[in-house]
Amino acid sequence: MSESEGHRAAADLLRALANPVRVAIVTELADGERCVHELVSALHLPQPLVSQHLRVLRDRRVVAGRRRGREVAYGLTDTHVAHIVGDAVAHASEPPG
Repeated sequence: MSESEGHRAAADLLRALANPVRVAIVTELADGERCVHELVSALHLPQPLVSQHLRVLRDRRVVAGRRRGREVAYGLTDTHVAHIVGDAVAHASEPPG
């Protein structure tokens, strides 16, 4: 991958993460796989909203689903994403200056 392709891929990843709900989902998934109902419960959000954001993350290959019986468990495809989000949240939480 050339440097410019890498920059484009990084920008695509950051666009996929550029929503507070998706940041929260990635933060939850950093601790391991979760089913949609577990994410709904943890994030206190409606199921359709969580599913919509999971679809965006899945389409960008940030998360992948794995069938667990009748449910689908979602997990991060790469631990680097958890580090990126964790660092961004920590940085944003720091006092200015």
